[in-house]
Amino acid sequence: MEKARTAGQTSTRKKFFYLLVAIFLLTTLFTTFFGKKGFLDIQKSRRRYQELQAQIQDLTAQKEKLEAEIKELEKNPAALEKEAREKLWLIKPGEKVIVREKK
Repeated sequence: MEKARTAGQTSTRKKFFYLLVAIFLLTTLFTTFFGKKGFLDIQKSRRRYQELQAQIQDLTAQKEKLEAEIKELEKNPAALEKEAREKLWLIKPGEKVIVREKK
């Protein structure tokens, strides 16, 4: 009778141990993927990093273009005059401006 009880207790203890191990593994797996700093969070951060890198490259190219335009305006009086006429609507005395409507 005692052997049956001890065998039953041992079997129950093994089942309980396996249950605890399974719960631990599932919890670890769940937090690995969905927890803070988990796999999905890291992937999301990588995508955001790549987007920001692309934005930095675009802004750097835009900055270089504007710097080149500034240098051109500082060196070339004709370019400066053209820019003033187009963007600031400056005219020389005696000139008339013709404005077209945008459609």
